Amino acid sequence: MRDGAARALRALSHRDYRLFLTGHSVSVIGTWMQRVAQDWLVLDLTDDAFTVGLAAALQFLPMLLFGLWGGVLVDRWDRRRVLLATQAASGVLAAALAVVVLAGAAELWTVYALALALGFVTVLDNPARQAFVAELTAPADYVNAQALASTVHNLGRLVGPAVAGGLIAAVGPGYAFALNAVSFVPVLWGLLLIDPRATRRRLDAAPAGGGGVREGLRYVFGHPELRACLLLIGVVALLGQNFRAVLPVLARDTFDGGAATYGWLTSALGVGAVAGALGTAAARRVTIRALLLAALGFGAANALVAASPWLSLALAGMVAVGVANLAFNTLGKSLLQLGTDPGMHGRVMSLHGLVVLGSTPLGMPLLGLVCDLWGARAGMAVASSSALAAAALVLPRLRHPAAGRRDDRV
Repeated sequence: MRDGAARALRALSHRDYRLFLTGHSVSVIGTWMQRVAQDWLVLDLTDDAFTVGLAAALQFLPMLLFGLWGGVLVDRWDRRRVLLATQAASGVLAAALAVVVLAGAAELWTVYALALALGFVTVLDNPARQAFVAELTAPADYVNAQALASTVHNLGRLVGPAVAGGLIAAVGPGYAFALNAVSFVPVLWGLLLIDPRATRRRLDAAPAGGGGVREGLRYVFGHPELRACLLLIGVVALLGQNFRAVLPVLARDTFDGGAATYGWLTSALGVGAVAGALGTAAARRVTIRALLLAALGFGAANALVAASPWLSLALAGMVAVGVANLAFNTLGKSLLQLGTDPGMHGRVMSLHGLVVLGSTPLGMPLLGLVCDLWGARAGMAVASSSALAAAALVLPRLRHPAAGRRDDRV
């Protein structure tokens, strides 16, 4: 029992990783509060699922356009300093949104503009956070560190939406944005306490211009197992993980609920994700076969929610979606990091960010449109069928001998 707990928490033996994770654990609660509040604010302003998806999509459009260059810069620059800048900027943007809403001046264009500005911050923040974990831990602890970070992220998904739902129902969304702004203070404090001399820093002398981007693309496409892994991740991200476009409509139209019901559905997703993260954290090996099984489980769980006649069954289904989604995301990131040379971590993780976050500007409005035309159940059905089809498509590619050899190593 103790050995299992020690394996599940082994990355916490690194002091700087503990500092980073502690600050992030507070910040992520505020982040999920803001996401739920923003979605409900847009739905309240427009009464249109498409615009909800579009507002979320704008937050990730810069990642689609500039994400690869963000990875190049993250490989060149001090990642700790990058994170100090991006986290501070995110806090300022959250405070600006809070002021606008609390002043009663919220309009759709202001939400769009601030979401887009946050998207430009994400271009650097996302690959920097992913790669920084590798600086704070040893290679043997990458999987565990990613799983623990996912646990914290999804505990935030559990707590944040529930708090946001109550706040929105009681006093409106403005205070959710204000609390998110304050939540960035602990993560900034943790980053300041980290000793930059103790990190496992790997600077890469990438050429100026687009050479670093081209090098990253050549690297991934030269490794069949990395290519297949990113293809599977991309399809699931595009059509399966855009919950923010589907769940508000599912709560309001399918189950006749309000912001609190949306918070419950999102929190159920977080409950499952925490359970999945704890299970993944104890894993000693990461295999491509496990990634495929997680994709299949994700498809099956979405199908259950799509067919659920009762809210209670839908909540149970969302727990299952959370378990499979967390396992899929953690396994995918870990396989990419373990199969990549350290000097390429920033660029490969920026490609990961491109297919996950960069697909949002396409997937969010698309799923929102599906929900407008055929209802939220159709949106969940699209998530289910796309994940199952992607797993079937990628399976033969992952049976390539090179993929099998890489699978044995990780």
